[in-house]
Amino acid sequence: MRTRRIAAALGAALLVGTIPAPATADPTVTPLNWHSCSTGPGDEIGAALDAAGARCAELTVPLDYSRPRGRTIDIAVSRLPATDPAARRGALALNPGGPGDPALDLVLELAEISPEVAARYDLIGMDPRFVGRSSPLSCDWETGLSMRGAGPTWQTFAEGATRARELAAGCVEGNEALLPHATTRNTARDLDRVRAALGEPKLSYVGWSGGSYLGAVYTQMFPERVDRFVLDSAVDPEVYGPRVTRAMGEATEAALRNWACWAAERDATYHLGTTRDAVLATVERVRRAAEERLLRVGDHLVDARLLPVLLFLPIRFDTEEDLAGIAADVRVLADAADGRRVTPTPGLETHLRMATTPNGIGDGTLFLCADRAAPRDPETYYRDIRAHRSSEPLFGPLTRNITPCAFWPTAPVEAPTRIDNAVPALIVGASGDPRTPRAGQLAMHQALSGSRMITLDDAHRHLVYGVEGNPCVDGAVNRYLLDGVLPAADLTCTRVSAAGS
Repeated sequence: MRTRRIAAALGAALLVGTIPAPATADPTVTPLNWHSCSTGPGDEIGAALDAAGARCAELTVPLDYSRPRGRTIDIAVSRLPATDPAARRGALALNPGGPGDPALDLVLELAEISPEVAARYDLIGMDPRFVGRSSPLSCDWETGLSMRGAGPTWQTFAEGATRARELAAGCVEGNEALLPHATTRNTARDLDRVRAALGEPKLSYVGWSGGSYLGAVYTQMFPERVDRFVLDSAVDPEVYGPRVTRAMGEATEAALRNWACWAAERDATYHLGTTRDAVLATVERVRRAAEERLLRVGDHLVDARLLPVLLFLPIRFDTEEDLAGIAADVRVLADAADGRRVTPTPGLETHLRMATTPNGIGDGTLFLCADRAAPRDPETYYRDIRAHRSSEPLFGPLTRNITPCAFWPTAPVEAPTRIDNAVPALIVGASGDPRTPRAGQLAMHQALSGSRMITLDDAHRHLVYGVEGNPCVDGAVNRYLLDGVLPAADLTCTRVSAAGS
């Protein structure tokens, strides 16, 4: 759920050796032995971390925290030391969301985004358990994304349900003992073990998207260890789990309408229609064509279940570049719907491959399935789709569709965390976020009664701090991280430009 946009690395003094644990540390927490991050030739991430002065380590943690002396796994950690050691105030952990996105190199991005923050904090990246370098788990999936639309009929929905069942079965072999422990609560416990191994009495944190939920869970489980927490593009903590996407349909339809207004003003370039409704009619024509027959797009075949995925993926940012990319993609799809031979744009080709190429654990499904049980009856999903077809014609059948969690081979081992505390935190969000809609952001704000909220107004985008480049948002977040003072009241920030930075 995040775009990696920072490639440059900052130089810093190398810190090597072992960080001693504090005298009051849990004796089961082993110290961290820091070493080079590179695993060998071809490891671009490790090389970039090494070049920036970061060091890496592994921390052994219980697979099942209810059995602390049982089976263990290793958690990979990176640290980019504060560039002003004399002014250092602690450790700042980072998580990009996903759920389940690797985080080791996120320290480089934040150092580029906010050098003043990097001067005061050791930046900490932790690959969540079972991904990246943290005892990775692999599923036998023929696709990189589990998401597909339901299609127009019960038959196409049933075909999707069969596919979801097969994906769930593909995670079982060799993994059944691991799957129940891929929870956000366990990731929070891992993060607290990292804090202890670093010798820090408290931890600061920035989490984007799904990472906002991890941060909120940490505040609930370890409130006395919370320093300064920033939750960007916050999710609704009451619905986070297998059906978290349900709220995205309406918000993504709104973002599509926003894009259609933009495209209508540029009909001379994209020829999609001179009004918003005309542009949306072009999209509708493509949708109906995909329901009738397969659309050939380069070397790929696009059906009614894949089409909404190809539009959903790019509709999460609203800069001029992103809106132009969506328009170019729709132009290609419209030509394909008219029976023309087409070559996908580079962005469309990327999304086609993302949706169809195997990549191990797919799109974070295993973490959502472990956190909360999903309805098992396929009819539950089909009724939900039918009830929202008129209001969410393109994205409702995608975001409300059945997922592998309906057939998951293991049940959650813990109840979902109820977020309800007054720990201070700063929540950041865009008013028209298509991935973590406004209502969910407000729900997180209410659950964390000690929080303040910064809203980027008139923005149909996901992720704000350090990504939008908005001086009002970034300045307020940095002031909180550096000075520890929340805004006196909730804050609304204005866009730098109508379409984004």
